[in-house]
Amino acid sequence: MGEITVATINDLRQRTNAGMMDCKKALIETQGDMDAAIKILREKGLAIQVKRADKESKEGIIKAIVAADGKTIAMAEVNTETDFVAKTDNFKNFVAAVTQKVMDNGEELGDSMKDSHMTIVSQTGENVKIRRTARYVLSCTGKIESYIHMGGKVGVIVEVACGKPETVNNPVFVELVHDLALQIAAAAPRYLVPEEVPAEIIEAEKDIYRNQLAEQKKPANIMEGILKGKIQKFYGDVCLIHQPFVKEPKQTITDIVNACVKATGDTVTIKRFVRFQLGA
Repeated sequence: MGEITVATINDLRQRTNAGMMDCKKALIETQGDMDAAIKILREKGLAIQVKRADKESKEGIIKAIVAADGKTIAMAEVNTETDFVAKTDNFKNFVAAVTQKVMDNGEELGDSMKDSHMTIVSQTGENVKIRRTARYVLSCTGKIESYIHMGGKVGVIVEVACGKPETVNNPVFVELVHDLALQIAAAAPRYLVPEEVPAEIIEAEKDIYRNQLAEQKKPANIMEGILKGKIQKFYGDVCLIHQPFVKEPKQTITDIVNACVKATGDTVTIKRFVRFQLGA
């Protein structure tokens, strides 16, 4: 009998993608024989993903659901190999079940979808992956909204706070939240504000600009001014509050938030957002 250790169990798990307990049981049943344990897992359908592990899963669906009270939104991205499978009812039903599980239990699915996952892999014959999930619970006076773009290729959740309860249903505020969801889907910001951009990313951008300007032999003070302008433009690309508004590029997101503040007579703050793009 081969020795059954945590390392052995983990080795079998890495080879098969089966759960830790399933791997342990298979090794005990085969007295530590790795090949025999793999065979048992395959016979039980627990290692079926391995047959498809070399296939890339770039197609699929991003789906979001909203709780009845509008205060919780769950979103999931599930990938498969072909657009054909992504359009089938079986796959759509699996994605819906995953998203509902996120709504009910939070982002960490653990082994809760294992049986359903193995079933859909078996039904489709493709490498199906639950790639990522998100769950937003309204954390303040305000509103959360989801938006699914391009038939499930892009998904967004955004949370916006206000100061007064009556503002939540103000048409101007409602429109702002919706416009922000559209903005995030279309313009793909990576951060909310410049303070969120890691220092190493800013320095890497500056290095690029310094190399571009190296031949111009600018004085140090002039160079720093140019770099500052370049970084501000960079923020306009990657930070939501500085992006040009997609519906009116002459305005920034900060401008439309300020317009909402003026119209409602209330404080308005974008709290957070998440954006999924299929396969990205």
